[in-house]
Amino acid sequence: MKVLIVEDDRDISLLVGKILEGEGYEVTSAYTGIEGKLFTDVEDFDLILLDLMLPGMSGEEIIEYIRKKEKKMPILVISAKIDKETKLNVLKSGADDFIMKPFDTDEVIARVKASLRRYKEFSNFNIVHDVLRYRDLEMDLEEIKTRIKGEEIILTPIEFEILKLLLSHPKKIFTKENIYKSVWKDEFYGDENTVNVHISNIRNKLSRIDSETEYIKTIWGMGFRIS
Repeated sequence: MKVLIVEDDRDISLLVGKILEGEGYEVTSAYTGIEGKLFTDVEDFDLILLDLMLPGMSGEEIIEYIRKKEKKMPILVISAKIDKETKLNVLKSGADDFIMKPFDTDEVIARVKASLRRYKEFSNFNIVHDVLRYRDLEMDLEEIKTRIKGEEIILTPIEFEILKLLLSHPKKIFTKENIYKSVWKDEFYGDENTVNVHISNIRNKLSRIDSETEYIKTIWGMGFRIS
């Protein structure tokens, strides 16, 4: 598994890199935003660990650049910018998770492993042989493709897993804690914004093709279910 670390603090980059290499990952390090962008152009990575405050090109710009190229690898943001608006914006732009500095190295490893496990399952075309359908929405779990009215929409692994969870149990109301524990495979500490942003991203992608149908319904005070 190949991991790209884009971090201008060389001490942090070296520390995280050594830990990941000790876990068997192949690590590439970039120390500027431009360098990180160039690495994504010439090599395919399974995961990116990304700081936001970078010289040359910000982390937010890198996320937007990668997602516009329809690359689906997990992007984990590690940043000291902990205000709510920053976190919401990076999640909206396509980051999968947000880890605040200073961080616990065990937490970073756990998040990396969980994200790579989801990405490996997402990329494995032989896991299941099934199609989930609701109205004009179709999820092919063998090809790992999502379509509305026959037109494909591009989902990140997190978005795919959330929508699959809801479609697999169309009558069930999922709380934000249910969704977080099922998809992230981690304890839920009350951070509802992470789930909210990913649900919003899915809705936006669905509505670009079918703006007349509400596919994900909010049950106020409870959670979400297929409409």
